[in-house]
Amino acid sequence: MIRGIHTSAAGMAAVSSKLDIISNNLANVDLTGYKNDIAVMKSFPDIMLRRNFDDGLMAFPLGSYDTMPVVGKLGTGVELNESYTVFDQGSLKESHNDFDLALEGKGFIAVQTEKGERYTRNGSFTINKEGFLVTSEGYNVLSETGPIKIKENNFVIDKEGNIFVNKEYESDPERLVQRNENEWKEKEFIGRLKVVRFDRERELRREGSSFYFENEFTGAHRIAEGNERPTILQGFKESSTVNVVSEMVQMIEVQRLYEANQKAIQNHDQLLGKVINQAGVAR
Repeated sequence: MIRGIHTSAAGMAAVSSKLDIISNNLANVDLTGYKNDIAVMKSFPDIMLRRNFDDGLMAFPLGSYDTMPVVGKLGTGVELNESYTVFDQGSLKESHNDFDLALEGKGFIAVQTEKGERYTRNGSFTINKEGFLVTSEGYNVLSETGPIKIKENNFVIDKEGNIFVNKEYESDPERLVQRNENEWKEKEFIGRLKVVRFDRERELRREGSSFYFENEFTGAHRIAEGNERPTILQGFKESSTVNVVSEMVQMIEVQRLYEANQKAIQNHDQLLGKVINQAGVAR
Protein backbone atom coordinates (compact mmCIF):
# COMPACT_ATOMS: atom_id res chain seq x y z
CA MET A 1 0.00 0.00 0.00
CA ILE A 2 2.88 2.35 0.73
CA ARG A 3 4.28 1.51 -2.71
CA GLY A 4 0.88 2.21 -4.24
CA ILE A 5 0.83 5.67 -2.69
CA HIS A 6 4.28 6.45 -4.08
CA THR A 7 3.31 5.11 -7.53
CA SER A 8 0.17 7.26 -7.66
CA ALA A 9 2.08 10.30 -6.39
CA ALA A 10 4.65 9.83 -9.17
CA GLY A 11 1.80 9.71 -11.68
CA MET A 12 0.34 12.94 -10.30
CA ALA A 13 3.72 14.69 -10.57
CA ALA A 14 4.19 13.49 -14.16
CA VAL A 15 0.76 14.57 -15.40
CA SER A 16 1.14 17.88 -13.57
CA SER A 17 4.31 18.55 -15.58
CA LYS A 18 2.50 17.57 -18.77
CA LEU A 19 -0.34 19.95 -17.87
CA ASP A 20 2.20 22.78 -17.53
CA ILE A 21 3.50 22.06 -21.04
CA ILE A 22 -0.01 21.99 -22.52
CA SER A 23 -0.90 25.22 -20.74
CA ASN A 24 2.22 26.91 -22.13
CA ASN A 25 1.29 25.78 -25.64
CA LEU A 26 -2.21 27.21 -25.30
CA ALA A 27 -0.87 30.47 -23.85
CA ASN A 28 1.27 30.97 -26.97
CA VAL A 29 -1.27 29.93 -29.58
CA ASP A 30 -1.22 33.42 -31.14
CA LEU A 31 2.55 33.98 -30.88
CA THR A 32 4.23 34.34 -34.27
CA GLY A 33 6.47 31.40 -35.13
CA TYR A 34 5.76 29.50 -31.90
CA LYS A 35 6.44 25.74 -32.02
CA ASN A 36 4.50 23.47 -29.69
CA ASP A 37 6.20 21.28 -27.08
CA ILE A 38 5.40 17.62 -26.47
CA ALA A 39 5.84 15.77 -23.18
CA VAL A 40 7.39 12.30 -23.30
CA MET A 41 6.78 9.96 -20.37
CA LYS A 42 8.71 6.91 -19.28
CA SER A 43 7.96 4.27 -16.66
CA PHE A 44 10.16 3.38 -13.74
CA PRO A 45 11.66 -0.15 -13.95
CA ASP A 46 9.12 -2.86 -13.15
CA ILE A 47 9.59 -5.06 -10.10
CA MET A 48 9.38 -8.82 -10.56
CA LEU A 49 7.23 -10.37 -7.82
CA ARG A 50 7.91 -13.90 -6.57
CA ARG A 51 6.21 -16.11 -4.00
CA ASN A 52 8.29 -16.87 -0.93
CA PHE A 53 8.13 -20.14 0.99
CA ASP A 54 6.61 -22.02 -1.96
CA ASP A 55 7.52 -25.60 -2.93
CA GLY A 56 6.38 -25.22 -6.54
CA LEU A 57 8.83 -25.03 -9.43
CA MET A 58 8.82 -22.48 -12.21
CA ALA A 59 10.32 -23.38 -15.61
CA PHE A 60 12.08 -20.56 -17.46
CA PRO A 61 12.66 -20.40 -21.25
CA LEU A 62 16.30 -21.43 -20.83
CA GLY A 63 15.29 -24.57 -18.98
CA SER A 64 16.36 -23.51 -15.48
CA TYR A 65 14.12 -23.83 -12.45
CA ASP A 66 13.39 -21.52 -9.59
CA THR A 67 11.95 -22.54 -6.24
CA MET A 68 10.24 -19.14 -5.93
CA PRO A 69 7.73 -18.99 -8.79
CA VAL A 70 7.12 -15.63 -10.45
CA VAL A 71 3.82 -14.00 -9.59
CA GLY A 72 4.13 -11.21 -12.16
CA LYS A 73 5.41 -7.68 -12.65
CA LEU A 74 4.53 -4.66 -10.56
CA GLY A 75 4.77 -1.20 -12.07
CA THR A 76 6.42 1.41 -9.90
CA GLY A 77 5.17 4.59 -11.52
CA VAL A 78 5.93 6.99 -14.32
CA GLU A 79 7.97 10.16 -14.77
CA LEU A 80 8.45 12.94 -17.30
CA ASN A 81 11.33 11.82 -19.51
CA GLU A 82 11.69 14.97 -21.61
CA SER A 83 9.90 17.85 -23.26
CA TYR A 84 10.87 18.50 -26.85
CA THR A 85 9.82 20.98 -29.51
CA VAL A 86 8.24 19.91 -32.80
CA PHE A 87 9.66 22.13 -35.54
CA ASP A 88 6.85 21.74 -38.06
CA GLN A 89 6.17 24.46 -40.62
CA GLY A 90 3.46 26.87 -39.53
CA SER A 91 1.00 28.40 -41.97
CA LEU A 92 1.99 31.71 -43.56
CA LYS A 93 -0.20 34.80 -43.39
CA GLU A 94 0.38 38.02 -45.28
CA SER A 95 0.65 41.01 -42.95
CA HIS A 96 1.58 43.77 -45.45
CA ASN A 97 4.16 44.94 -42.90
CA ASP A 98 7.69 45.29 -44.33
CA PHE A 99 9.21 44.52 -40.92
CA ASP A 100 7.60 41.06 -40.79
CA LEU A 101 9.68 38.14 -42.08
CA ALA A 102 8.65 34.49 -42.39
CA LEU A 103 10.76 31.43 -43.18
CA GLU A 104 9.29 28.85 -45.54
CA GLY A 105 11.32 25.77 -44.76
CA LYS A 106 13.66 24.70 -41.98
CA GLY A 107 16.02 27.24 -40.44
CA PHE A 108 16.31 30.04 -37.90
CA ILE A 109 17.00 33.75 -37.95
CA ALA A 110 19.98 34.79 -35.80
CA VAL A 111 19.45 37.43 -33.10
CA GLN A 112 22.01 39.08 -30.80
CA THR A 113 21.00 39.10 -27.11
CA GLU A 114 22.84 39.96 -23.90
CA LYS A 115 23.36 36.22 -23.38
CA GLY A 116 24.88 35.75 -26.81
CA GLU A 117 23.52 34.72 -30.17
CA ARG A 118 20.05 33.18 -30.17
CA TYR A 119 17.84 31.82 -32.93
CA THR A 120 14.18 32.37 -33.66
CA ARG A 121 11.33 31.67 -36.07
CA ASN A 122 9.42 34.69 -34.82
CA GLY A 123 9.92 37.19 -37.62
CA SER A 124 7.71 39.93 -36.21
CA PHE A 125 10.35 42.67 -36.12
CA THR A 126 10.42 46.44 -35.82
CA ILE A 127 12.91 49.31 -36.07
CA ASN A 128 14.42 51.05 -33.04
CA LYS A 129 15.31 54.71 -32.67
CA GLU A 130 18.88 54.07 -33.85
CA GLY A 131 17.57 52.59 -37.10
CA PHE A 132 18.38 48.94 -36.40
CA LEU A 133 16.04 46.04 -37.21
CA VAL A 134 15.14 44.49 -33.84
CA THR A 135 12.85 41.93 -32.24
CA SER A 136 9.87 42.92 -30.11
CA GLU A 137 12.19 42.55 -27.09
CA GLY A 138 14.65 45.04 -28.59
CA TYR A 139 17.39 42.58 -29.67
CA ASN A 140 19.27 43.20 -32.91
CA VAL A 141 18.42 40.98 -35.87
CA LEU A 142 21.67 39.88 -37.53
CA SER A 143 22.95 39.83 -41.06
CA GLU A 144 25.99 37.69 -41.84
CA THR A 145 28.19 40.72 -41.07
CA GLY A 146 26.39 42.14 -38.02
CA PRO A 147 23.30 44.17 -37.00
CA ILE A 148 21.04 45.46 -39.77
CA LYS A 149 20.69 49.23 -39.99
CA ILE A 150 17.90 50.52 -42.20
CA LYS A 151 15.37 53.30 -42.50
CA GLU A 152 11.64 52.91 -42.59
CA ASN A 153 10.18 52.60 -46.11
CA ASN A 154 13.55 52.35 -47.85
CA PHE A 155 14.54 48.69 -47.59
CA VAL A 156 13.56 45.36 -49.08
CA ILE A 157 14.58 41.77 -48.35
CA ASP A 158 14.40 39.24 -51.18
CA LYS A 159 13.67 35.51 -50.96
CA GLU A 160 17.36 34.71 -50.43
CA GLY A 161 17.56 37.14 -47.51
CA ASN A 162 19.56 39.78 -49.42
CA ILE A 163 18.90 43.23 -47.96
CA PHE A 164 18.77 46.29 -50.20
CA VAL A 165 18.17 49.94 -49.36
CA ASN A 166 16.86 52.61 -51.70
CA LYS A 167 19.39 55.42 -52.05
CA GLU A 168 16.73 57.65 -53.61
CA TYR A 169 14.93 57.75 -50.28
CA GLU A 170 17.92 59.36 -48.58
CA SER A 171 17.99 62.24 -51.06
CA ASP A 172 14.21 62.66 -51.25
CA PRO A 173 12.53 61.17 -48.12
CA GLU A 174 9.22 62.86 -48.92
CA ARG A 175 8.90 60.91 -52.15
CA LEU A 176 6.71 57.81 -52.09
CA VAL A 177 9.16 54.94 -52.47
CA GLN A 178 8.09 51.95 -54.53
CA ARG A 179 7.94 48.64 -52.66
CA ASN A 180 9.43 46.64 -55.55
CA GLU A 181 13.21 47.06 -55.60
CA ASN A 182 13.28 46.40 -59.35
CA GLU A 183 11.70 49.84 -59.81
CA TRP A 184 14.40 51.61 -57.80
CA LYS A 185 16.89 53.69 -59.74
CA GLU A 186 19.48 53.52 -56.98
CA LYS A 187 19.72 50.55 -54.65
CA GLU A 188 22.51 49.38 -52.41
CA PHE A 189 23.18 45.87 -51.10
CA ILE A 190 23.91 46.09 -47.36
CA GLY A 191 24.04 42.44 -46.34
CA ARG A 192 22.30 39.09 -46.20
CA LEU A 193 20.03 37.94 -43.38
CA LYS A 194 21.80 35.42 -41.16
CA VAL A 195 19.76 32.23 -41.42
CA VAL A 196 21.23 29.12 -39.80
CA ARG A 197 20.67 25.37 -39.64
CA PHE A 198 21.72 22.65 -37.18
CA ASP A 199 22.57 18.98 -37.61
CA ARG A 200 20.21 18.01 -34.79
CA GLU A 201 17.54 20.70 -34.50
CA ARG A 202 15.51 18.50 -32.13
CA GLU A 203 18.11 19.11 -29.42
CA LEU A 204 17.66 22.90 -29.44
CA ARG A 205 16.56 24.27 -26.09
CA ARG A 206 13.99 27.00 -25.70
CA GLU A 207 14.78 30.32 -24.03
CA GLY A 208 11.71 32.40 -23.31
CA SER A 209 8.88 31.88 -25.76
CA SER A 210 10.60 32.60 -29.08
CA PHE A 211 14.35 32.01 -28.79
CA TYR A 212 16.45 28.83 -29.02
CA PHE A 213 20.10 28.27 -28.23
CA GLU A 214 22.62 25.72 -29.43
CA ASN A 215 24.40 23.23 -27.19
CA GLU A 216 26.77 20.27 -27.40
CA PHE A 217 23.97 18.03 -28.68
CA THR A 218 22.82 20.23 -31.58
CA GLY A 219 26.26 20.73 -33.04
CA ALA A 220 27.56 24.13 -34.13
CA HIS A 221 25.26 26.24 -36.26
CA ARG A 222 26.03 26.76 -39.93
CA ILE A 223 24.87 29.34 -42.46
CA ALA A 224 22.03 27.88 -44.52
CA GLU A 225 23.08 27.71 -48.16
CA GLY A 226 21.66 26.27 -51.36
CA ASN A 227 18.84 23.76 -50.95
CA GLU A 228 19.20 23.98 -47.15
CA ARG A 229 18.26 27.65 -47.14
CA PRO A 230 14.58 28.42 -46.52
CA THR A 231 12.68 30.98 -48.55
CA ILE A 232 12.46 34.35 -46.78
CA LEU A 233 9.15 36.11 -47.28
CA GLN A 234 8.92 39.80 -46.41
CA GLY A 235 5.50 41.02 -45.32
CA PHE A 236 4.43 37.60 -44.02
CA LYS A 237 4.09 36.00 -40.58
CA GLU A 238 4.38 32.33 -39.64
CA SER A 239 1.51 31.19 -37.45
CA SER A 240 1.90 29.10 -34.30
CA THR A 241 1.77 25.33 -34.82
CA VAL A 242 -0.41 24.80 -31.73
CA ASN A 243 -3.64 22.92 -32.46
CA VAL A 244 -6.10 24.31 -29.92
CA VAL A 245 -8.58 21.43 -30.19
CA SER A 246 -5.88 18.78 -29.75
CA GLU A 247 -4.35 20.61 -26.79
CA MET A 248 -7.74 21.00 -25.08
CA VAL A 249 -8.48 17.27 -25.50
CA GLN A 250 -5.08 16.44 -23.98
CA MET A 251 -5.75 18.84 -21.12
CA ILE A 252 -9.03 17.04 -20.29
CA GLU A 253 -7.26 13.65 -20.42
CA VAL A 254 -4.49 14.88 -18.14
CA GLN A 255 -6.96 16.30 -15.61
CA ARG A 256 -8.80 12.97 -15.49
CA LEU A 257 -5.54 11.08 -15.01
CA TYR A 258 -4.63 13.43 -12.17
CA GLU A 259 -8.00 12.85 -10.50
CA ALA A 260 -7.67 9.07 -10.93
CA ASN A 261 -4.26 9.05 -9.25
CA GLN A 262 -5.61 11.30 -6.51
CA LYS A 263 -8.47 8.87 -5.90
CA ALA A 264 -6.04 5.94 -5.83
CA ILE A 265 -4.01 7.68 -3.11
CA GLN A 266 -7.16 8.24 -1.05
CA ASN A 267 -8.12 4.56 -1.37
CA HIS A 268 -4.63 3.42 -0.39
CA ASP A 269 -4.70 5.76 2.58
CA GLN A 270 -8.04 4.36 3.75
CA LEU A 271 -6.79 0.76 3.40
CA LEU A 272 -3.61 1.60 5.24
CA GLY A 273 -5.69 3.12 8.03
CA LYS A 274 -7.71 -0.11 8.33
CA VAL A 275 -4.54 -2.19 8.47
CA ILE A 276 -3.13 -0.05 11.28
CA ASN A 277 -6.31 0.47 13.27
CA GLN A 278 -8.06 -2.89 12.77
CA ALA A 279 -5.87 -5.68 11.47
CA GLY A 280 -2.90 -4.55 13.51
CA VAL A 281 -4.79 -4.48 16.85
CA ALA A 282 -3.78 -7.30 19.25
CA ARG A 283 -6.78 -9.35 20.36
